[in-house]
Amino acid sequence: MSAADIRQGRKALCWSVGPDCELSVLLVHRRYLEQTPYIKGWVGWRPAGACPGELVTVTGQGERRITVENIGVWSSHLALLPNSRFLLVSGRTARNRTSGVWAPNAVVYSASGAPEGQFCIGDDVRTLVSDRHGRVWTTHGDEGIFGGHPESAAGLAGWDTDGRALWSPRGRLPQPALEGCTAATDGEEVWLAWYTGSGSRGTYLTRVSPATGETVTYPCPVSDPDGFAVHGNRAVLTRRDHNQRTVTLDRAELGDTTWTVTDRRVLDVPGRVVLRCGQGRDGTLWLRAGDTWLRITV
Repeated sequence: MSAADIRQGRKALCWSVGPDCELSVLLVHRRYLEQTPYIKGWVGWRPAGACPGELVTVTGQGERRITVENIGVWSSHLALLPNSRFLLVSGRTARNRTSGVWAPNAVVYSASGAPEGQFCIGDDVRTLVSDRHGRVWTTHGDEGIFGGHPESAAGLAGWDTDGRALWSPRGRLPQPALEGCTAATDGEEVWLAWYTGSGSRGTYLTRVSPATGETVTYPCPVSDPDGFAVHGNRAVLTRRDHNQRTVTLDRAELGDTTWTVTDRRVLDVPGRVVLRCGQGRDGTLWLRAGDTWLRITV
């Protein structure tokens, strides 16, 4: 974040990287925010009520800023869509006991920052990433998997921007998913990292080819990664070190059927690394450390 934004009392509520590697950060003034006392770091801040904000997008050509209207109370995930549109998502939703309908928790915004549609994108959203064609991919936590929502129940899902489910892994995972970790894209392919809760060998990487629906899952070479980027047969994975300004970085290569770690080191980073800290795009891992974003290539 720029020193000017910090001096003016703005905080980075959520962030994402687009398919063209543009970094977007949603800034909200601190007066509109409250902090959840038991959650450390930036993920503990949320709007106390509907509020305005500013979406800052950084590309190779410079910086673009737009005012965003009516940011929802629980907004915590951001995804970029084609034609400068974007999606804001709350991680949780609820079902009406009378009608059985799930409440909307995803809002589509126009390029000018105005809401133009909403839908439900499942419950307990842990990871959110968009692909080159505007499809949106999610992983879910255990409360979503066991909470009754039909798409969250599989742990991984693909959506269009009208809220229609396009892809589900049902019957194609080696074990049922229990929790989503992180996500990445590589060209036309989407990778979703998740775990089953069955120890160090219970973490997997699932590759989806959206055009065909082909799905391949590999054991992950490290447990519970926070960040993941992949290009071809090479990848980088990071895991945060709790309460320290360091991350463990692993480089890995894919053989015929197995990912193998080829290098491991500990990196000092300029700020606290917490949940939702990593997103991979075409072989580059973007890692948030406090109010600084780092780029790590495979």
